[in-house]
Amino acid sequence: MDWLNYHHLLYFWSVAKHGTVAKACEELRLAQPTISGQIMLLEQALGEQLFVRTGRRLALTEMGRVVFKYAEDIFATGQELLRTVKGRGTNGYPSRLVVGMADVVSKPLATQFLKSALKVDPSTLLICREDKLPFLLTDLVVHELDLVISDAPAPPNSNVRIYNHLLGESGVTLFATATLAARYRRSFPQSLQGAPMLLPTADAILRQLLNPWLAQRELTPNIVGEFDDSMTLKAFGQDGYGIFPGATAIEKEICRQYQVQVVGRLDSVKHYFYAITAERKLKHPAVLAIVQAARRELHS
Repeated sequence: MDWLNYHHLLYFWSVAKHGTVAKACEELRLAQPTISGQIMLLEQALGEQLFVRTGRRLALTEMGRVVFKYAEDIFATGQELLRTVKGRGTNGYPSRLVVGMADVVSKPLATQFLKSALKVDPSTLLICREDKLPFLLTDLVVHELDLVISDAPAPPNSNVRIYNHLLGESGVTLFATATLAARYRRSFPQSLQGAPMLLPTADAILRQLLNPWLAQRELTPNIVGEFDDSMTLKAFGQDGYGIFPGATAIEKEICRQYQVQVVGRLDSVKHYFYAITAERKLKHPAVLAIVQAARRELHS
């Protein structure tokens, strides 16, 4: 078979979802013999049995489950296509924005940026994907993402057109529960010697900024845990396992959200943030709104 009848696939998909031909008939407004006959044609075309009867219901065979998974993806993509084509705002851009967020970026900080996209057009469908930066950049190149937010610029690559837009910088603040903060705030930063700390993993930009700051002051904290994910790190900090770093730009928000206090500020440490796009000049109104909000927040 070198072609696929998508009507047959639709009838199969509806029956598989509902478990009975009768329910599919109600959904599709077709007669039972029509649907049953079309599914038989699909099975003949594929050369596989897709259903087995169990009592009054139809159950998927092993191959039926495989075909159903493909059908789910196909019809989900079709719905997304319709939303994209029909869901355009007055500016001509699709009211759908797919943003990739590097997993090490502070979630409260990124959330502040992203909210601005919804203010431009409340009907915008905002889709956020979190992953490591190299994987996000791959998706950006093939236009599966509109924007990537990161604390590191995309590395130069002559074969790919990717552009870094500096959003701004933030100092770094150390936070802890009230009990730990009261203890280690005194004689800061010397008090960090031997203090319990929760840090990003070694490959994170923030960790690479903290290590020399500690080394220059000959401080060796007791590293209780290292985390890829910034939310998990802060959750452990909230539970009192140690002192943890965060962006000074959202100091109040971190204190409120995680019920912690400031231990001290590392004003000489500057943490930079970037918007990475596949276009040199930003045009999409929602992307522009995110970038402008970030620059206000970070005082770029």
